Amino acid sequence: MKLIYSDFKKGEAKVKIENLDDLWYLSTIIDSNDEIKGRTLRKIRIGEKDQRSVNILKKAVFLKIKAEKIEFSKTSNILRVSGQITEAPEDVPKGSYHTFNLEVNSIITITKEKWLGFQLDKLKEASSTKIANILICVHDREEAYFALMKKYGYELLSNIKGNVAKKGIEEKTSSNFYLEIINQIREYVERYNIQTIIIASPAFWKEELMKNLKDEELKKKTILCTCSSVGKNGIDEVLKREETKKALENDRIAKEVNLVEKLMMEISKNNLAVYGLKDTENAVDAGAVDVLLVTDSLIQKTRQEGNYEKIDGLIKDADKMRGHVCIVSSDHEGGKRLNGLGGIAALLRYKLNY
Repeated sequence: MKLIYSDFKKGEAKVKIENLDDLWYLSTIIDSNDEIKGRTLRKIRIGEKDQRSVNILKKAVFLKIKAEKIEFSKTSNILRVSGQITEAPEDVPKGSYHTFNLEVNSIITITKEKWLGFQLDKLKEASSTKIANILICVHDREEAYFALMKKYGYELLSNIKGNVAKKGIEEKTSSNFYLEIINQIREYVERYNIQTIIIASPAFWKEELMKNLKDEELKKKTILCTCSSVGKNGIDEVLKREETKKALENDRIAKEVNLVEKLMMEISKNNLAVYGLKDTENAVDAGAVDVLLVTDSLIQKTRQEGNYEKIDGLIKDADKMRGHVCIVSSDHEGGKRLNGLGGIAALLRYKLNY
């Protein structure tokens, strides 16, 4: 995301959406009652209603709306922000409704009464030029999965299966399959400008693959670690491995997974953690919240159901009391586990006595 202009004393930030990750960031930054201003397509009626011939055409206009509904679709890659028009050309009636369909290359100005700390952090993170270009490959003797780290989670790129002998007939995997994996890695490194490659496998398969890797440049970018399975479960496991922390230390998803891991540990000890809406609300009211964790899917769900106000209030109250707010993506295992706890939880400064 490109931050074109900002004046936070006036509550303004003008941004350009540069990639699909930016849409996710904006879906966590934009709130109801924010003002959104920018160029957009609007249906314009040509001719009077009582005339026989009335033409309706789409025209590029400059509008400002007061946001009421925010919907992010990861499948269509569009962020929709709807609300009443507050500023418009003469041929567009004020007070009518309009939807901004935000996508890559859209430019908008966001105006808030007050920017919360976590929103400023998200804006800074999204507009940072440093992007962790990390490829994860998990494999065994028969198949391999490839994933690209994204700011909101990871994207599963592909999986390949090797034409290998059944276990017990021939224990050693054909080196041809290793070469297939290496060729696929090389292709993704070139396509996505990969800086770090994480190769993981059960047992010794990764070491066998490395014996077939002759490219010194790829070797320099590679980190090895162990996982107990392949597929998505293996990728989720890799995110928690100590070997990958150095590569992922500046990556948001690793921080989120680690926070959820810490939360689960505190819950298991019945110590500095609460989860679920009611207990989290009590902790916020008591000023005991150190880190408030909320999944993006809970935010989207409550927005669609029209009862986001309580979640929004908890986020703002936690921020006022100097608690950290972390919006957790539901696209990785950490977010899914948090959704299993109701989508909202908190790490505490001190233990609450009920």
